[in-house]
This record gives sequence, C-alpha cells and structure tokens, in this order.
Amino acid sequence: MHPIQMVDLKRQYHKIKKEVDEAVLNVIESTAFINGKPVQEFAINLSSYLGIRHVIPCANGTDALQIAMMALDLKPGDEVITPSFTFIATTEVIALLRLTPVFVEVDQKTFCMDPKALEKAITPRTKAIVPVHLYGHAAPLDEILTIAENHNLVVIEDNAQAIGGDYFSKKIASPPSADRRIASAPPRKTGTLGHIGTTSFFPSKNLGAYGDGGAIFTDDDALADKMKMIANHGQRKRYYYEMVGCNSRLDTLQAAVLNIKLKHLDEYIRARQAVADFYDNAFADNPTIVTPHRASYCTHVFHQYTLVLNDVDRDGLVAFLAEHKIPSMIYYPVPGHHQQMFSHYETANVSLPVTDWLTERVISLPIHTEMDKEQLEFIASKVLEFVNR
Repeated sequence: MHPIQMVDLKRQYHKIKKEVDEAVLNVIESTAFINGKPVQEFAINLSSYLGIRHVIPCANGTDALQIAMMALDLKPGDEVITPSFTFIATTEVIALLRLTPVFVEVDQKTFCMDPKALEKAITPRTKAIVPVHLYGHAAPLDEILTIAENHNLVVIEDNAQAIGGDYFSKKIASPPSADRRIASAPPRKTGTLGHIGTTSFFPSKNLGAYGDGGAIFTDDDALADKMKMIANHGQRKRYYYEMVGCNSRLDTLQAAVLNIKLKHLDEYIRARQAVADFYDNAFADNPTIVTPHRASYCTHVFHQYTLVLNDVDRDGLVAFLAEHKIPSMIYYPVPGHHQQMFSHYETANVSLPVTDWLTERVISLPIHTEMDKEQLEFIASKVLEFVNR
C-alpha cells in the first residue's frame, strides 16, 4: 500500500509530469518570469471555466481578499461580517486594513455562514459580507445575496476551498441598489455569484500551484480595473500611480503549472467526490460519526472531508490513526472570535455556541485525487475500530 498522506501531490504530479515539465521549461527558456504569456493565458482560461468576465491573478489567496477589500474604499472602523469558523486569512485582512471584523455563526450541517445570524449582525456600520465556502461546500448564497441587496451591502466570496463547485441559483449579485440580474438555467460556479470572488492556489488546494498563488473574480468592469491597478502598485500606466496599491503577482512558472492543472480540475473534483462517497458509505450506519452534509443547492467539491464526532475522544482518535500512519487534521481548533489577535475588538466578544461546538468535534481525513481502495478501506477500518471500542 502506498503511504497515506492528507494530499499526495507527488503522485498527482507524476500523472501530468510530461505536460508540467514541458510548460515549466518553456518558461525558463523564455526568461519571462514575471507577467509572462502563461499568466495572461491562465486568466483567460480560468475566466472561461468560471463563466465570469474578469480574473485578476495575484500572489496568494490572502492578497486576493485584501485587494478585494481595498477596492471597495472602506474606511477604518467599517464593519465586515464573516464566519469565525474559517482559516485566519479571511478575518486577518479585515483587521489589517483597520476595518472591524464581525464574527457570525455557521450552520451546524454545512459549516458555512448562517443567514439568520448574518441578518442579526448587520448595523449601520456594516459595509461588506464575506461568506466562506468551507471545506468545498458552498455557503447559502441565495439568502446571503438577498440580505445584502436589502441592506445595500457588497458580497465578497471566499472561494479558496471550493473552486470548481456548482451553485444552483437564479440569483447573481448586482451593484448595490441596482436591479437584480437573473442567471440562466445552468448552475453558476462558486466565486462568481457575489460582487467579487477570491481564491487561493496553495499547493494542497483542489486547483493548486507548485508554490503560492491566488486570483480575484468579478463581472464588474470598474471593479476589475481598480483591482488590477491595486495589485500592480496602484498603476495603470507604468510609473504613474493613481492610488495606493500593493505588489501582488502570480509568477509565470505558477501560471504555467495552473494552466495544465485547470484542464484536469473537473477530473480532480470527481476523484475527490468518489473518495467522499466511499467514506460516506463506510460510516453511514455509525451513530457516533456525522458525515459531511451535501445541500441540494450546490455540489460539494471536498477540499476536505470533515467528520463531526459525537461522544468520541477526538484526540485519542488522532493519536490512534497516527500510530497506524494515517494522518488527520483539525480544521480549525481555535475559531477567530477566540484568537488573541482579535481580543481588543468588541465584536469578538460574542457567543457562537455552534462554532465552539464544531471546533471541539470536527476531524478531517485524508482526501485527494490519488487515493486507492486499499488506502480507503484501511483508513475507514481504523476509524471504525477506534469509535466502536
């Protein structure tokens, strides 16, 4: 049996080695390491895949969120609502820009933003909402977009964990106060329904580079133009700076790799879904294990496969699996509203019982594109051996 890893990037690479090696060598031969042709090609290809007008590549997913918020001209103290149950980057950039993070509850089944909690958290200082499509499952955007429209708020989708996911909706964000546009019958891709979408190409992501990378999406021409400038030192024309920006570029080598891997993204998603199906079936009859929910409004792309444990010693399970060379992870053990970095915010002093309950019970098992039946049977058998003690 192959060694079990949370994500086996080496085996994935060997399947596309010839394509990747050729693409990387072409970049090195061209010496166009910054803003080379593959960067523009990737932006066009990803735009076509997502069905959105503009893709702005950048250096990483955290920068993508920061640039999106910078483009909204928010003022210090303006409030941005987001889940506490997420990776720190989502809330970190809010504080970095001297905005005020407002933490809200998540749904116990989907792990994503609870629309009822969102509506209760809105104040006159609220300017934006950042729903997170956690673990590969989409947040309930229909309800979130309706709330945003009613309160004249901007929606930035954090799509770092769900790129390639489908969302079945007739809603699509339009500028605040404008008439709502209606999407056509086919599903929209997550990250394209809000005013702005962001993603990360961290190597372990479903669409991962071989280093850092990120991107921003929008159908709004004016926002796209502004975000392109912000990502390039605030300039449209070289050495003429119209606004304060930053230096955030997707380098050419990463774009070359991503161009190859984008062609395989749907295949990768299907492989992850097959792994999830196996786990679901293996754990279906065990009352102490709650398998991931799959809402009817979206497809789950399973960036992570996350269980909720009832009356199980989670730390004991982690140690037991490790003894059998099975990795596992806790995403995330400390939610944002309990992090020291936010302790001085009054908005961090909130009660989020569902979030706290989940952080004590979630555990993520290995899931990736190269898993085989032998590995899956071994993992499932060991999980069940421990919880059935």
